[in-house]
Amino acid sequence: MEVFKDYAYYYNAFYGDKDYKGEAEKIDFLIKKYGKNVKHILDFGCGTGRHDLELFDLGYQCEGVDLSETMIEIARENSAVSGKQIEFSVADIRAYKAEKKYDAVISLFHVMSYQNSNEDVLRTLASARKCLDKDGIFIFDAWYGPGVLSDRPAVRVKEIEEGNDRFIRIAKPVMHEEQNIVDVSYEILVIDKKTGKTKVIQELHKMRYFFRPEIEFLLQEADFELVDNLDCQTLGTTSFDSWTSYFIARAR
Repeated sequence: MEVFKDYAYYYNAFYGDKDYKGEAEKIDFLIKKYGKNVKHILDFGCGTGRHDLELFDLGYQCEGVDLSETMIEIARENSAVSGKQIEFSVADIRAYKAEKKYDAVISLFHVMSYQNSNEDVLRTLASARKCLDKDGIFIFDAWYGPGVLSDRPAVRVKEIEEGNDRFIRIAKPVMHEEQNIVDVSYEILVIDKKTGKTKVIQELHKMRYFFRPEIEFLLQEADFELVDNLDCQTLGTTSFDSWTSYFIARAR
């Protein structure tokens, strides 16, 4: 599952324009709409902790776990620099055993789509359920099947500059319809603008897309009730134009 490796060092550079504040505000909205007195949040697959920093500013106590040691190192650095006390730890969310209960568990930026098999999904859901008391909520986003099949993944190129470096990222998708998985092959060129020296990083990200009925069934198997699913961009009803969806579940 450690798919990021060296790419983790350049993660913040590529997603520097990502609206973490806006996404945290959406989670705040969903928590207030569907949760009950949520104060303490556990973030499954927290990455570099940017969502948690924003949620901290919205008044939540946050903790984050991630499989990548590099991501957690960066998250801890981000927390220290910001002066916000957030605990980050390295853990596999499929086997995470919490020492306490939380009011809510969140999992953002398509972490659930990295759970490719039904077993992986069920183990992750079971871990989340153990972190919650009855009526606790689990909010996660994922690639949404109707949108992915309506607007199929294509080759994408992103180029940015930061300091002395120029980054070029090429994403090439291959779809596996029998598994509902898209293999996204990333090639990242890191170019020193002064010397022209280039480093090449290659990663394969296997992303699963989901449909509401299967999510509803998998959640039931893990003792959750699916409360709603909403378009990640609009927070409105999902459609064939929805590439990603939030799923909101309540512990039974």
